[in-house]
Amino acid sequence: MSRKKVIVTGGTGLIGGALVDLLRERGDEVVVLSRGAGPDSWDPADGRLDPKLLEGADAVVNLNGVSIGPSTLLEAPTRRFTSKHRAAILDSRVDSTRLLAETMASLSDKPAVFVSSSAIGYYGDTGDTPVDETGPRGDGFLADVVVAWEAAAEPARSAGVRLALPRTGIVLAREGGALAPLLPLFKAGLAGPLGGGGQWWSWITLEDEVRAIEHLIDGDLDGPVNLTAPSPVTQKHLFKAVGAKMGRPTVVPAPKFALDLVLGKGLAQAIAYGSARVLPARLEESGFDFGSPNIEQAVDQIFG
Repeated sequence: MSRKKVIVTGGTGLIGGALVDLLRERGDEVVVLSRGAGPDSWDPADGRLDPKLLEGADAVVNLNGVSIGPSTLLEAPTRRFTSKHRAAILDSRVDSTRLLAETMASLSDKPAVFVSSSAIGYYGDTGDTPVDETGPRGDGFLADVVVAWEAAAEPARSAGVRLALPRTGIVLAREGGALAPLLPLFKAGLAGPLGGGGQWWSWITLEDEVRAIEHLIDGDLDGPVNLTAPSPVTQKHLFKAVGAKMGRPTVVPAPKFALDLVLGKGLAQAIAYGSARVLPARLEESGFDFGSPNIEQAVDQIFG
């Protein structure tokens, strides 16, 4: 495969950092846009982006956006589902996506593909009902964010750029994502069922997440693509698998106050207690090969 020039935003985050490493390891030229005064700097909030940074690129991958939850227990007090944090979640995604899409649309030498991050929050709480990319939008704040986020990327599609919208699920990694802030609870033996534990968690390992984004860059998929493993599990099942690997019990129900402390009350309700049984139909149909298709393989890969 020929060497590509790939522009990445959010390249210092959990997913972005792993993606940049993967692309550089295979020989691609990767330019990470960052805030500041450097030659590759931009500022979505102020609408500042030099079009020359995107000119001639093969792909643009947008992973920009304020984190929804904390990455560590110590960060928890700063991550509350306040109106200010909600506004930051929405604006950081929509403003950056719109700026990239409109800038691409103005170029004479446009990128071939715009991979613009999205999320399975689009489907809302699906209960026990499995959904794929044909499923309807759900209700609630996170679903509203995703609708606005994806719409902001449309100028690129309208200008002839292939637009892929990876709707990412719960990313599992030891160093970040959903697991990292919960590890203290596992170590303390307090990571038991949340509520009844029957709510569905649609997860994906960090390794498969970045490989799937690579697949979107190189392939021909467009539109929404669910980035979740093919075997979503209940919260109780996922916690049991992690606890077994760590040698810790997961029988005692996790105290609600502990989850509220780690995630913030509103966020705990939206994420920890919500149920989303999401299937990666389009990813599987395109021939993507998951490294960790089930949760047992995933915890083995994550914890060694």
